[in-house]
Amino acid sequence: MRLHEGDQAPEFCLPDASGQELCLGALRGRKVLVYFYPKAGTPGCTRQACAVRDARADLARAGVVAVGISPDSPRTLASFQAKHNLEFQLVSDPQREVAKAYGAYGEKKMYGKTTEGILRSAFLLDEQGRILGAWYGIKPEATPAVALGILKKQSEESR
Repeated sequence: MRLHEGDQAPEFCLPDASGQELCLGALRGRKVLVYFYPKAGTPGCTRQACAVRDARADLARAGVVAVGISPDSPRTLASFQAKHNLEFQLVSDPQREVAKAYGAYGEKKMYGKTTEGILRSAFLLDEQGRILGAWYGIKPEATPAVALGILKKQSEESR
């Protein structure tokens, strides 16, 4: 199951890097970039998180908050966040239930082998939690740029 533009984003409440629960509903009224990544500290996941970090000013100007989701423990997320100066929330989905609800978990090929795991994916949500854009198999560095591109296009169309 994959999500598409116009779908209501599945609600979630997950522990963040400090162990505090973050619920998507608490972010209503703001645009949210939700992205899924397989494992903190790996090269692709680090590039993705740092791309989001480096785009924080542009995301903030567009009224977007970012939330990264992985199966890592809150302790691992805290270390990853501190090491790379990530000033946005990372949350833990150890059972991969939220990833499954977003269609961000499934079969993938790595090094010629078929396995199951987190599919690198990103979703831009509007202020009511509806999906403005959904990207499966996104390139790590492209995560903030594709979200900002959607918002720029919408802004140009509304003029």
